[in-house]
Amino acid sequence: MGAIARAGGRPGVSVGVPPVAAGEAGSIGAVHGVGLDLLDIARLERALERRPGLAGRLFTDGERAHAATRARPGQHLAARFCAKEAVAKALGMRTWSWRDVEVVGGGADVGLWLHGAVGERARELGVTVTISLTHERAVAGAVAVAA
Repeated sequence: MGAIARAGGRPGVSVGVPPVAAGEAGSIGAVHGVGLDLLDIARLERALERRPGLAGRLFTDGERAHAATRARPGQHLAARFCAKEAVAKALGMRTWSWRDVEVVGGGADVGLWLHGAVGERARELGVTVTISLTHERAVAGAVAVAA
């Protein structure tokens, strides 16, 4: 699953780019940075159980709503957590808010919105960010490429 996002606000309000098919001409330019993150899904599920407010600090309302429609919400939240980490790494972020990176949709329709300091950094660098999410029974992961 991959998507490109430009720094901007909410869908329909500011700048956004719909998902781009893998291999589409012009989808990736010169690479600025790459980020990769993996996470044990059960570890995140345990943390969310122990700290009820944690989900609200890490994930947007939309991310939590999307995950809630799935058989195992923690699996989908873990992939989104990894995407946030991977995006921050690809952009070289030192300080940022978890909710500055918002993964929208899922499957072939996954997308990405960058807000706050993360959106400002992407604009400053003049890059778009492509993400790929994955998960299986025990592990979730994401890769982000800023180009």
